[in-house]
Amino acid sequence: FDFSFIPNDGVGLAREEFIISSYIKVHPLALLHYDKLKDKKVKEIIDELTYPYKNKVDYFVEKLAQGVAMIGAAFYPKDVIVRMSDFKSNEYANLIGGNEFEPKEENPMLGWRGASRYYAGSYREAFGLECLAMKKARDEMGLTNIKLMVPFCRTVEEGRLVINEMKKYGLLQGKNGLEVYMMSEIPSNVILADDFAKIFDGFSIGSNDLTQLTLGLDRDSELVSRLYDERNPAVKRMVYEAIHKAKRNKKKIGICGQAPSQYDDFAEFLVMCGIDSISLNPDTVIKTTLTILKAEQKLKRKHKH
Repeated sequence: FDFSFIPNDGVGLAREEFIISSYIKVHPLALLHYDKLKDKKVKEIIDELTYPYKNKVDYFVEKLAQGVAMIGAAFYPKDVIVRMSDFKSNEYANLIGGNEFEPKEENPMLGWRGASRYYAGSYREAFGLECLAMKKARDEMGLTNIKLMVPFCRTVEEGRLVINEMKKYGLLQGKNGLEVYMMSEIPSNVILADDFAKIFDGFSIGSNDLTQLTLGLDRDSELVSRLYDERNPAVKRMVYEAIHKAKRNKKKIGICGQAPSQYDDFAEFLVMCGIDSISLNPDTVIKTTLTILKAEQKLKRKHKH
């Protein structure tokens, strides 16, 4: 609510992960399969957290809907883009009861995360709970300013499968004004942007992952982190292409990576590319908005000449 008083045009990225880890704390599959849990201590903690709820699954749906609705209400009627869960398997394992349901992966950053969890495998039914929570926030609470976003969608087919999965839970594109966006954060998302544009209503560039995957480096590794830079020409080419192709398909495109908050010149570059919206860290909004304003004026003068 505090942040909603900073000049803004809405929220470009509300992450479900923060609501799940701070308020819900329990792995959704531990609630769905409570009876199968082996760890007695975990069961006790879950009992304590869910005691007001007849059904333990309702705890997840209600809490997630409330958390998302609070952000939606604070910024209403402006757009609030909520990204469906994008924990990696090691992060999911850290939730209460999580280690009974998560695989051990050598490289979780490139493993079972984002869209690949939603339509296949054991997490599929948990994604259903996320969908029910979003439906509740939008349709029951009336916060139709909430848009949904699918992260880490590797292939066009995967995009179709996720959209179909969402339909099963009543999240239908266009129904009650629902728009479903996709994170553009994998080189395949940029290369095949024309095809993804046939499925999704808009895009948001995730410049953090796009930088990692364009330069082929793990930003969590101190050994190569010095090479991590969103301003690398290869990354900027990717960003330009993503914006250009979205515009060509008459789809909205924004950015929700760190770069524009950190670097004024990157924010200017995005304006020159014709991006629709830029998400910023709350503490950099005023400063960067002024930078963007100057860049827009420069662009207008250029067009006049």
